[in-house]
Amino acid sequence: MRRLAILFGGSALVASCQTPPPPPPPPEAAAMIDPNDPRFAPAFLAQAASADQFEIQSGQLALQMSANNAVRNYANMLIADHARMSQSLAAAATAAGLTPPAPALLPGHQSQLDQLRTTGANFDAAFRGVQIGNHQQALLLMQNYAASGDVPVLRNAAQQAIPIIQSHLAQAQALPVGAAPPPPPTTVRQPGERG
Repeated sequence: MRRLAILFGGSALVASCQTPPPPPPPPEAAAMIDPNDPRFAPAFLAQAASADQFEIQSGQLALQMSANNAVRNYANMLIADHARMSQSLAAAATAAGLTPPAPALLPGHQSQLDQLRTTGANFDAAFRGVQIGNHQQALLLMQNYAASGDVPVLRNAAQQAIPIIQSHLAQAQALPVGAAPPPPPTTVRQPGERG
């Protein structure tokens, strides 16, 4: 009996010395995605969709505010190309099982569009400057995502957008816009005076 008690006590001691089971593995990578990091699909899609919307809406604004044929032609191209790019990106997101974002401007793009509306006679020069800056940013966004984005089908869509954005950037840089023309001179004529 004594042997049985020693054996039983020894078994209990050995059982209490065992290590607890290992902790569960960390949550899936999806739980660690930074929604503001454009290397991950949610932020990339939001930023790309906003950039496309900005180009479409600023192009529409240019058609309303500019008399410069070069600016108007460029604006028409932006509207058509960025509408196609938005559709391609939405299709890629859907193919990846993601919900494409609704067409909306992020606050920075909305602010730029609001400022562009107030430029008056300097619209063409302001439009050109905004297009250069935004296409530089869009190019970096697409290049970075194409190189290291987290969703392969979206990386492919980003890669396909790069040459279009490069072309838009080059055309914006070459856009012939000058300073605003001076207002017509105001002359006061005296009665009987010929002009």
